[in-house]
Amino acid sequence: MTQRDDDHRRPPGEKVYWLDRPENVRKVFYALIGLCALSVLADLFYDKHVHYTVEKLIGAYAIFGFVSAVGLVLAAKEMRKLLMRDEDYYDDDD
Repeated sequence: MTQRDDDHRRPPGEKVYWLDRPENVRKVFYALIGLCALSVLADLFYDKHVHYTVEKLIGAYAIFGFVSAVGLVLAAKEMRKLLMRDEDYYDDDD
């Protein structure tokens, strides 16, 4: 294995994993973008049996999924304010 620029921050002998390297993280990121684009393009090549007119849009389900995921994250951030406990919540009172 060759010495990399980011290896100087690791303790000697520590194992370097595949996703520890930034270029591999970029590869995964762009692969996911490509897969998402392919799934939206696939939407052009099959016959849709729609119930609502919005379903006719190209990528309607991808847009719905993205908006739903963002909504879940925002709802979870607000729920955190209600459900969060102190760090020592389960400690004994002795």
